[in-house]
Amino acid sequence: MINNKIRNYALTFVRQYALVLALLVCWQLVVATGVLPDYLLPSPLQILQALVDDAALLAHHAKYTLATAFIGTIIGLLLSFMLSILMDLSANFRQSVYPLILLNQTIPTIAIAPLLVIWLGYGILPKVVLVVLSVFFPMTIALLDGYRSVDSDALNLFRSMKASTYQVYRHLKIPSAMGYFFTGLKVALSYALISAVVAEWLGGYHGLGVYMTRVRKSYELDNMFAVIFLISFLTLLLIAAVRWLERRVLAYQYKE
Repeated sequence: MINNKIRNYALTFVRQYALVLALLVCWQLVVATGVLPDYLLPSPLQILQALVDDAALLAHHAKYTLATAFIGTIIGLLLSFMLSILMDLSANFRQSVYPLILLNQTIPTIAIAPLLVIWLGYGILPKVVLVVLSVFFPMTIALLDGYRSVDSDALNLFRSMKASTYQVYRHLKIPSAMGYFFTGLKVALSYALISAVVAEWLGGYHGLGVYMTRVRKSYELDNMFAVIFLISFLTLLLIAAVRWLERRVLAYQYKE
C-alpha cells in the first residue's frame, strides 16, 4: 500500500515537472558540450554542488528570509481581513480605498525597498514592511471577491432570519470566500519570499539576499544560481503546504 502511494506520488511529480526536467537536461548538455562556457552559465550539476558545499551557510541565511516572509505575511493577512470586511460593508469606503490599494501595487518593489531601508534602518522592520505591502493587495482583492461571490438567495435567507453582521460573515461570507482566500494566499506567499530577498539585497546583515550580494561581488555564478534554485524550491514548498491545508479545510469540495 505504501509502495503504491510512493509510486503514485513519483509519477505525479514526473508528469508535473517533466518539462522542467527536460530543460535541466538540455541545460546540462549545452554547458557540458562547450556551447556555453561554465564561467558564464554554470551547469545544473555545478549549481547542485554549490548547494551542497554551502548548505550550512544557505540554511543559516534562509531561516532569516523565511522568518521575514512569515511575519510579513501574517501581518498582511490580518490587515487584509480587516480591510476587506470594511470594504465589503461600505461601498463608499471601498470606492475611496480601492484606488490607494491599486496605487500601492503599481509601485515597483525595487524602488520602494531602498527608501524603507533609509527610513527604517537595516534591521528586520523594513523587510517586514515590504513583505506586508507585497502580500496586502492579492489577499485583499481575493477576499473581497470571495465575499461578493456569495449567493444572493443565501444572503437573503440570513437577513430574513435576522442574522447579525458577525453571523453573516462567520457562517456565510468567510466560509464562501475560503477558496478565494487560498488562491490569494498562494500568490501572496510567492510575493512574500521574493520581496524579502529584494529587501535583503538592498540592505541587511542576514538573509538570502545578503548572501546573493556577497557572491555576486566575487562573481561566483554557481552560488548565485544556487540561491535562485533554493528560493524557487522554497516557494514551491510553501505553495504545496498551502495546497495541503486547502484540501484539509475545503475537504467537502474535493470530495464532491
